[in-house]
Amino acid sequence: MTTEKGRFRSFLLASVNNFLSNQWDRATAQKRGGQYTFSSLDDGSAETRYLCESVSDFSAERMFERRWAIALLDHALGRLREECVAANKRSLFEKLKPFIPAEPDAGEYAVVALELGWTLSALGVAVHRLRQRYRELVREEVVHTVAKPEEVDGELRELLAALR
Repeated sequence: MTTEKGRFRSFLLASVNNFLSNQWDRATAQKRGGQYTFSSLDDGSAETRYLCESVSDFSAERMFERRWAIALLDHALGRLREECVAANKRSLFEKLKPFIPAEPDAGEYAVVALELGWTLSALGVAVHRLRQRYRELVREEVVHTVAKPEEVDGELRELLAALR
């Protein structure tokens, strides 16, 4: 009988010690990362960030094609700039660059012609030549992206369609 009482007493003592040990562990435990202070990488909430971004009805494929077209045109424009810089015509290029992609508003040619000391017809010829060279450079860029030269015209049509 004494051995059974001894076993029970030992069991109770071990149980109480385990209970107290577990309680002490829980009371003194730190949460994961408890010693660190976390700060958000976002300045604002996600809602605010998404409100600032442009909304587009384009599919991902359409956006990719549009960005590809813009990158190709930018690359051709960069090459045109390099050619003008090499010919010591950087300032002329900078003045005429706005006229490359679009027709000028009324009076814009007159202002630039006055700045350069040129006639309107001389400025028109210079813009025409710059646009012509730009078209050639765009065509050269497209040639590098197709397998066969016959595909260039189709690729140019797709490039223009992507920009609409």
